[in-house]
Parts: sequence; C-alpha cells; structure tokens
Amino acid sequence: MTNRDTKSKRFFVLDTNVLMHDPSSIFRFQEHDIFIPMIVLEELDNNKRGSSEASRNARLASRFIEELMSDGAKHEIEKGLKLPAPESGNTISGRLFLQTRTLTSELPQNLPGNKADNQILSTALALQKEHKQTVVTIVSKDINLRIKAVALGIPAEDYRVDQVLDDLSLLYSGQSKLDEDFWDKHSKALSSWKEGDKTFYKIIGPDSQHWYPNQLIHDDKEHGFEAIVRAVENDGATVEICNNYRSSHHNVWGVNARNREQNFALNLLLDPSVDFVTLLGNAGTGKTLLTLAAGLAQVLDERRYHEIIMTRVTVPMGEDIGFLPGTEEEKMAPWMGALMDNLEVLSNAEGGVWGRAATNDLLTNRIRIRSLNFMRGRTFLNRYLIIDEAQNLTSKQMKSLITRAGPGTKVVCLGNTAQIDTPYLTETTAGITYVVDRFSDWAHSGHITLISGERSRLADYASEIL
Repeated sequence: MTNRDTKSKRFFVLDTNVLMHDPSSIFRFQEHDIFIPMIVLEELDNNKRGSSEASRNARLASRFIEELMSDGAKHEIEKGLKLPAPESGNTISGRLFLQTRTLTSELPQNLPGNKADNQILSTALALQKEHKQTVVTIVSKDINLRIKAVALGIPAEDYRVDQVLDDLSLLYSGQSKLDEDFWDKHSKALSSWKEGDKTFYKIIGPDSQHWYPNQLIHDDKEHGFEAIVRAVENDGATVEICNNYRSSHHNVWGVNARNREQNFALNLLLDPSVDFVTLLGNAGTGKTLLTLAAGLAQVLDERRYHEIIMTRVTVPMGEDIGFLPGTEEEKMAPWMGALMDNLEVLSNAEGGVWGRAATNDLLTNRIRIRSLNFMRGRTFLNRYLIIDEAQNLTSKQMKSLITRAGPGTKVVCLGNTAQIDTPYLTETTAGITYVVDRFSDWAHSGHITLISGERSRLADYASEIL
C-alpha cells in the first residue's frame, strides 16, 4: 500500500497471504473499502489447522471477520460491514465486503498459475466492471500475482503497512561521526568529570540534539575520540568515553575488538544498564563471536546472568533436511552451527585441554539452546538471551520473543538483512529492522551496524564481489 488520496476512496481486493501475514490488515486501509473473495476465505479455512505462525494468523483473521459479523451486522453483509474509524482521526471509515454471489470475468485462455490466483484475478476484473468510478486494486504479497494483475490491467500493490522504512539506507546505524570543526564549535561550553574509572563530558551545542541514547560518537581518527551518549537533554548531551577492548590486556573471554564498531558492540554487550542490544552486519563481522564472548564473561566471570539462552528461527537456506529426532536441544543442534564454531574459537582462546573440557561443560550447564516454537508464554529471569538470524523473524515474532524477558534479563538480537530466507519478508519489513527503528530512542537499548568483515580475506572479498 502506498499513501493514498483521502478524497477518493479505493476498493482493495485482499489476497490470502496478506491476511496470513498480518491478520489485522483489514483495519489498516484507513477510509477505503476492502473486498475478500470467497476463495480467500476457503484458503484461510484450509490453513487454520496447525501450530505454526501462519496457522495462528489464519485463525486470528477469521476471528476478526467473525467479530465484524455480529448479530446486528449480518444483514449488512451486502452493503458492507462497517470497519472501525481510522486512528488518524479521519471520521470516514471504510467497509468490509465479503463475496456473497458469483463474480467472474473472462480471463485469457491458458493463463498460467493456480486456480486460486486466477479466481482472485477474475473477481477483481468483475469488480472493475461494476465499480467503474472506483479504482479496484489487488493487494498481495505474491509478486507473481501482482505481475499477472498488472498485465491484465488491474492495479496491484504489495502490502506495505509493516514496512518500517522506504530504504534500508535510512535505518539508524548506531553511530555518528563528528565534523572536523566539532570541537571548535562546542569547546566553549564543554565540561568534563570522572566517576571512578569512567570519564564523562557534557557537550552543549546544536549537533548534540540529534543524538540518540547509547549512540556511538567518534571522530575520523584511528583510535581517536570514541564515546557513548548517556543522556540527551534540552541543552546538550552527556557522553561517556568508551572502554577500549582492542588492547590485549583488556580482552573479553580471550577476544579483542578489531575495529571501532566491534569495540562499541562490546561496550553495549557488557553494559548492565543496556537491556536490549541489536547488532546488524554482513557475514564475518563478528556478531555471534562478540555476543557469546560477552555472554560467557558475564555468566561465568561476573555471575551477572544465570545462563545463556540461544535461539533462532529454523528457516533453511536450501532444501529442508526433514524430521529431526531427539530432544528439543538435539533437534536445534543442526541450526546452531554458528554457536559451535564460535565456542570452538573461544575455547581455543582459553587454551588446551582445559578449553575443550570447559566448552563441553558450558554447553551442558551454561548455554541452553531453545526453539522458537516453545517460547510463547515463557518468562526468562536473569538470562542472557541471544536471538540469532533475527532478519528471518516478523515484527510480531520479535515482539513475542522480546516480551519473554523478565527482570534481570538482557536480550541481544543478531541479524544480516542481506540473508533473508523467510518468504514475504524484505529488508524493510524484517523484524530486526522494525525493532532497531522502534528502540532507537529508549535509554536502555543500543544498536550498532558492524561494517568491517574480520573472518578472512577470502570471505571479505567474496562478500564484496559476489
């Protein structure tokens, strides 16, 4: 959906995948009317059985429609069920029309595609002929259906209400580079002080008004000024000098930061005042290694958290490997290769036989692997929760997971928006994009986009040219 002219109402024909992607989509079309073909209702019924997210959404969409069809509204089906007034304050509300009679129109012979898609196209063409003064538009997450609709002269759009940004380049990066003349403009009202081993600055000036809590600010010099924004006030901002985790004597579970972004990531991960951390970055930027190292340091050394819980969505990159026997952790083990690989690096950093023995002990006693399928209704107390591959989660799934956090729990989301495997999700609608944007203003959250690959020169070159 795009921004629409509020003066001219439109007629939107919804595809099944829109309702299964967002059951509340019928309330998202402002003052415009919605039409649901009978084949869509049948597909919702066929997909309502099961415990998957899609099945739950199908059941929820059906319940929303049933609520609109209250006893007093059944006689209004023909003229449309009145939808709630839009939150925008517009007093005009649209209506929901359900197909109650046969609506067909001639389609080109040998039109490719399945029967359901072609029925939706035929219905939309018939509605076009009936409502010549109204723009009839198909809304679908299926790009092939949209292409066929346009080829037949039917306007078609993607469902974009859950789109966070128009372009991923607009997403909050978590850092801000200071201008060359920054200190000249802000030095007059600058004050500094120390609290223990921490150094703070109060910076007053126009630039500080555009900063976010827990944002990295830095100059352009190697190992130059690096600070984290602690508070943003009306007249300026309070910043704290970042800890330097690049030096060998200041490592985290044997791991050192190799660049500015990694150093800042460790500052966020080790900060007890930051409850929610998001790390974005391409393959090889060190997201999982840094997160695990920080988690092990806080679980085993500082005893800040009771254990590490790691989970991820089980969406295969290629063909599914089928049924997996065993317990929950055994079923999740093939999906946790990144965990095993990084634990091997961390155990080698600790050295020798002790490191290997410690790795086995950590796996059994301090690191729990959990499936997303069993997260609903749970509450985690004093845990270090890692959500890996978060780019494959929807915004609703992200909300369900983050709200599992109880007192004393830290949640870390890792993702790479260039590797989305979930159907109908894009860079701008992925769950991790959603939470990065929504949490940017919160004083107890932090985000950083990792840029430099540190895996190997082969991996870096492949990421760049392939």
